[in-house]
Amino acid sequence: MSKKILICDDHPAMRSGMKMILSNEYSDVEFGEASSAAEGLKQLSQKNWDLLILDMDMPGRNGLDVLNQMKSDGCKTPVIIFSMHPEEIIALRCLKAGAYGYISKSSADTELLVAVRQVFIGKKYITPSLADLLVSQFENPENKPPHELLSDREYQVFILIAKGKTVSEIASELSLAAPTISTFRARILEKMNLRNNAELVNYAVKNGLV
Repeated sequence: MSKKILICDDHPAMRSGMKMILSNEYSDVEFGEASSAAEGLKQLSQKNWDLLILDMDMPGRNGLDVLNQMKSDGCKTPVIIFSMHPEEIIALRCLKAGAYGYISKSSADTELLVAVRQVFIGKKYITPSLADLLVSQFENPENKPPHELLSDREYQVFILIAKGKTVSEIASELSLAAPTISTFRARILEKMNLRNNAELVNYAVKNGLV
C-alpha cells in the first residue's frame, strides 16, 4: 500500500532533498508539500496522511504551534519534527507536545529513514542521546534549564524576542494583541530570573537557542 507523506518546510530545497531521500527507500509514495504552518494545517484537514515531516522554525506559527493545533483539531497524523537546533535544545518539548520523533537537520541524511521506518510501524523515534536526556530530567527534575520552565507559547515569544523582534512585530506574527505579548514577556523574565531583553538575548545566544 502506498504511503502519503506531507512535508512542511519553508525551504523548497529542503523539501526536495527529503523527497529524494524517501523516494529511494519507498518507491510507491505520494508526497504533499507545504511552505507554511497554515498551508500544512489546511492539507492535514483535507486528506489523511501517514506522516507529517514538519520544520520547527517556519515564519509565523512554528512547529510547536502546529502540534498543539493538531491536538486541538483531533488530528492523529504522526509527526516527525525537523529542526536546525540540536536535540537537547527543543526535542523534549516537541515530544511532550505529541511529536513521534525529532531530527536535527545536521544529521538528517542518516536519521531520516530510520525515523520514518519507526513511525511507520507505530513507534516513536528516540535517539540514544535523547533517551539519556529523558532519563536525566526524570531523575533530576530540579536541574532543568530555565527555558524549560516556559510554556510552549512563552517559549515561542522568548525566541522571537531573542531574534530582535519588537512586541508589535511579535503580536502581528502570532496574531495576538500587543498587551498579551507584553504579559508573556513579563512572565518569561520572571520565570527565567532575567531583568531585561539584553539578558534574555544573551541567554538565548549562550545556550544556542537562536
